[in-house]
Amino acid sequence: MNTPGLYHILFISTALFFIGVYGFFTRRNLITILMSIELILNSVCLNFIAFNKYVWPEKLDGVFFTLFIIAIAAAEAALAIAIIINLYRSHNTIDVNAAEEMKY
Repeated sequence: MNTPGLYHILFISTALFFIGVYGFFTRRNLITILMSIELILNSVCLNFIAFNKYVWPEKLDGVFFTLFIIAIAAAEAALAIAIIINLYRSHNTIDVNAAEEMKY
């Protein structure tokens, strides 16, 4: 069974990254923007794992960076969802244009 090469994994990672960037810049829904940011972070994690496997197979630096990114992304998602819930409670929408005036 053939394993995918480095170029195949980098192609998938690049596609994920640009799908995330496209979604980030074109959508107005905050949930969709959050999902786009998660796609971008997952493409970075895929790059770390791919380079760790094919360039430095004896080291685990890519795995440690990936675990760190996953932990930070989980905290970021929890905080962003809390902000989105508060925005929905105050404005009854999760549109980016409604978030122009942020009051405490």
